[in-house]
Amino acid sequence: MAQNIYDNPEFFEGYAKLNRSVNGLDGAPEWLSLARMLPNMNGLHVVDLGCGYGWFCREAQRQGAQQVTGLDISTKMLNKAREMTTNDQGITYQQEDLEALQLPTAAYDLVYSSLTLHYVENLCALIKVVFHALKPGGNFVFSVEHPIYTAPKEPSWLMDRSGNKSWPVNNYQAEGRRVTNWLAEGVVKQHRLMATYLNLLVASGFVIVHVEEFGPTAEQILRNPALDEEKELPMLLLISARKP
Repeated sequence: MAQNIYDNPEFFEGYAKLNRSVNGLDGAPEWLSLARMLPNMNGLHVVDLGCGYGWFCREAQRQGAQQVTGLDISTKMLNKAREMTTNDQGITYQQEDLEALQLPTAAYDLVYSSLTLHYVENLCALIKVVFHALKPGGNFVFSVEHPIYTAPKEPSWLMDRSGNKSWPVNNYQAEGRRVTNWLAEGVVKQHRLMATYLNLLVASGFVIVHVEEFGPTAEQILRNPALDEEKELPMLLLISARKP
């Protein structure tokens, strides 16, 4: 079973204060890049893996998706998603552990996931489930923390001789479990190489459509100076794949 850190009161309280929690997709600097990777969602059947507050589920509904299913392991997240969904027509929220997920065959046009898959240990099995759950021509679009950031065993900013922040990349080639203290102590994430993400998709039968190592634009940094520390190294990896 996956770690359910989002039901940890300390973690949940900290997460609720993040810009992407307060402002939804508009508070996620990578959203515009992800949005360009998405198909026209009018009439589609969509599933969101790790739906959190349900921001993407509601956006897919707004864009005309016929049916949207939001899956999350966290009771607190799902309760918040239901609370924030004023029009639940066509949206279903379900509690699921992605480590043991089963989905119906050829049921979805789009599988989406934002900043969730780096928590999944058996990603190979999950990607196979996603492939079989998609209709032919269906899309799998997701974001994860970039391997540069999941690599360190003890992630922390360092200062270089000029007084600028730098990020030490340690043990990059050694894939596996990493434990960090982010919002709460003992948060478990899975470090894997960029090549591993791509090769797992290819091995499962996907065609890779687009890969982006996301960094904020100058305009985004101007609006939110806190993003300046992410301009040198990409913090997020965005991938779009298609089932032939």
